[in-house]
Amino acid sequence: MRYVVSCVLAVGLIFVAFPSYAQEWSDAQMEVWKNVERYWELSSNEDLEGFMSYFHDDFLGWARGQWVPTNKSDRQVFIERSFDTSEYVFYALKPVGIKIHGDVAIVHYFFTDTSKDEKGEEETTSGHWTDVLMKQGDKWVMIGDAGGVVPEDD
Repeated sequence: MRYVVSCVLAVGLIFVAFPSYAQEWSDAQMEVWKNVERYWELSSNEDLEGFMSYFHDDFLGWARGQWVPTNKSDRQVFIERSFDTSEYVFYALKPVGIKIHGDVAIVHYFFTDTSKDEKGEEETTSGHWTDVLMKQGDKWVMIGDAGGVVPEDD
């Protein structure tokens, strides 16, 4: 029951606490956002090949808990380790800003995710993230990202 309450509160924070960001999205912005939703879905299903196909070969970004930016191959090692040691239980996303400049898009969004570690213990985190995407063929791929987790109240 505590888990359910935690998830409901976390989702409520994302979807209710920030109503000033609500807006109508253009078709182009929705196309970009659908790609973000797709690679989160691939990640939550632990589809490494599918998820990594959304990383540009020249990607450079900040992973959670990393002190320096990572490139695509370093990020893949980090993701493989994550898939081996934890599993997604739940996630929710809320876009708050999408800017498109030709074949480059900047996407700001809030996230909440819950994962279960090897011991079966669940952890829920919430935060904000920015993905920088480039149109490549029929999809938008990440050329960079950064973000952070909102710290829990002490």
